[in-house]
Amino acid sequence: MKKLTALILATVMLLALCACTGGNGKTVLEGQDPNAPLTADDVISIMIPSSASFPIKEDYVLWDYMEEGSGATLEIIPIPDVDAVTKYPLLFASRKDLPDIMAFDVANAHTKYAGEGLIALDDLKEYMPNYNAWLDSLSEEEYDIAVKNRKRADGKIYYTPGTGREGKTRLRAWLYREDIFKKHNLKTPETFDELYDVCKKLKELYPDSYPFCTRSLSYVFDIPGSSFDKWWQYRVYYDHDDGEWRWGATEDTALEILTFYKKMIDEKLMPSDCATMNGTAFDELVLTDKTFIMPHQQFKIDYYNQVAQQKRPEFKVQAFVPPVANPEKGVPMVERGDIEMTGVSICDTGDAEGIANAAKFIDWLYTDEAMELVSWGKEGETYEVVDGKKKYITDEVGTPPDLMYGFTNYGTFTRFAPDAAAAFQSETTQESADIVAEYMLPYYPITLWLDFNDEEQAVIDTYNTGLKTYTDEMMIKFILGQEPLSNFDKFVETINSMGVSEVLAAYESAYNRVK
Repeated sequence: MKKLTALILATVMLLALCACTGGNGKTVLEGQDPNAPLTADDVISIMIPSSASFPIKEDYVLWDYMEEGSGATLEIIPIPDVDAVTKYPLLFASRKDLPDIMAFDVANAHTKYAGEGLIALDDLKEYMPNYNAWLDSLSEEEYDIAVKNRKRADGKIYYTPGTGREGKTRLRAWLYREDIFKKHNLKTPETFDELYDVCKKLKELYPDSYPFCTRSLSYVFDIPGSSFDKWWQYRVYYDHDDGEWRWGATEDTALEILTFYKKMIDEKLMPSDCATMNGTAFDELVLTDKTFIMPHQQFKIDYYNQVAQQKRPEFKVQAFVPPVANPEKGVPMVERGDIEMTGVSICDTGDAEGIANAAKFIDWLYTDEAMELVSWGKEGETYEVVDGKKKYITDEVGTPPDLMYGFTNYGTFTRFAPDAAAAFQSETTQESADIVAEYMLPYYPITLWLDFNDEEQAVIDTYNTGLKTYTDEMMIKFILGQEPLSNFDKFVETINSMGVSEVLAAYESAYNRVK
């Protein structure tokens, strides 16, 4: 009798388990009411990375607003960002401690765990009518920018797409010292010949300076790259006009850029260590009148001006239209950076009700009501209207609204009001917005979001590290003069023998699934 009872109990438990999980081990939502509203009894846990610069505080008023708007009770679980890399694998290995919702700060972490403990939004659409309506409202261009980059190798989305804050942290731009140019009646260059000439003039005026400077290989090559050849980047890139994947360092464009840099370095118009320069050293050059033209990130405008203007009110960094190096192939544009990379994922905790509630909560975030609430909060509490425009209420020391109230932090939004995003920026940065937006390439770099299947990933793992390392090393050696440009053809031959064609084929295969 005991054996029979045990057998019956085991059978019941197995059937219960089967009702919650599918054959692939993923939880199946059966018996959950998609139309049932969230209530205070529905507790949704959200794990969010927290840093010293942008700490996640459990007493942010924004959490109260989000609870009030969604109807649910939120359990906020901050995780130190320095611990994330080691803790994520442990959480997904056991799943018993997984939260309902996870906000990632590690690039492409959602890709890594898509098949190891996250649930695709595509499989939860029954619970997400507002999300579906938002997707349907997007134009083809908006969809390409906001949604396409979220698709994984299986064609599904595991990481919430969003709009409103595009480019507020990633926009690249050609920056210059506007005050210096005005002081000496200098014209911003429209070509690289003019760039060279104005740098020569600035060198005469400021002999101890390096008039042109940027830093790190990605800025040194990829920001000016479009000035030489529209889609060019120094490692793997996709030419949208020709529909081909290429390794930029093997092309004539790379030699053109290196030749220009060698000329600039030889005449001390740019520092020879630009490709390896750290951020502190670069900032020092900008802030001490040692460099005046610098392709970099748009958000640095506020940083430089705020620091320098405390003692020199006339100091002003601003953006200008990118110059063209090669009029036959180049364009006055830079790599597109207006993409929102923050978002959240729903964890497969095994709790069907919890998963359904998480989907409903995220769905609420896609409503107009939620966008307004998580962007601005409430009038009289977090913002006021001045001369017909909303303005965040800050304290006497000017604490930013993200630190005061929690706005823009990981896990706090999907759609963000564009006017609220603009309110985070200074007037000077907003002045540059039209220039920067008008002169961006029309597509976001595919290499930053493309996902690979197992076969493609095996090819990438086999060849890509060696290719990237050798390319980077040689680009630095060419710039420093440690390797003569006469050896460029030999460098190209070596790259071509290191599996570059196999890597490009893997990229092509992966892209063909989603383009």
